[in-house]
Amino acid sequence: MSANGVESTVLYEKNGAVARLTIDRAQSRNALDPATVAELVRGLESALSDTGVRAIVLTGAGDKAFCAGADLKPASGSFAPDYSQPTSDYANFLRAARACTVPIVGRINGACLAGGMGLLGVCDLAVAADDAIFGLPEVKVGLFPMQVLSVLRDLVSPRVLAEMCLTGEPLTAEEAQRAGLINYAVPRAELDTKVDWLVERLVGKSPTAQRRGKYALRAIDGMPFGAALAYLETQIATLALTEDAREGRAAFAERRAPQWSGR
Repeated sequence: MSANGVESTVLYEKNGAVARLTIDRAQSRNALDPATVAELVRGLESALSDTGVRAIVLTGAGDKAFCAGADLKPASGSFAPDYSQPTSDYANFLRAARACTVPIVGRINGACLAGGMGLLGVCDLAVAADDAIFGLPEVKVGLFPMQVLSVLRDLVSPRVLAEMCLTGEPLTAEEAQRAGLINYAVPRAELDTKVDWLVERLVGKSPTAQRRGKYALRAIDGMPFGAALAYLETQIATLALTEDAREGRAAFAERRAPQWSGR
């Protein structure tokens, strides 16, 4: 149950150093309504407030859909924004996820469509079942993936993105991998094994380096080469002063596994 007594549509689970956010609306193909988007934001906030969380896995319930996009049912409230507010709930989730300094892994367990592609776009890494499909079908209902463009434009080539947006036709998991939308496409029976393998490769590394590194990656978006290089010069010098950097160098010299403090 959520805090206000309404049945929760996003499950938050923590197992060791990994937080898992699961959109729990399998009967609606894990479509997004305003309440679900708000719960996703709260889930991210919970993960970020826990210093023990080293990775976040984002997925959907069931085996049919990761997320089919906005809930199109008239009563869902998905297309009834509060125009007195300068930003929308979905855009605020994209902002929060882009600003997240913990690695996010997408577990793509089925159809990833429309707004679901935005969720995929804010994941740092992604593993998909090889029978999943990926698409931006908004033009088929008289819409366009406006907000989603902001997180997909740097993932795929302009030609691929234009074709997806303008035709509304989907990509297979193999095509999505070739296009750069996902890291791995694996048989459905191997999905969790591959996700766990990828997460293990994340949680054993320096959380300080990952945190500051993700921040730097976002900070140089849109910077010209000279400005980006000058900014990153300051960041490597600062990072070298952290406890994790000192521990990493010491562990390397002493030929032992590092003990990260996250500081």
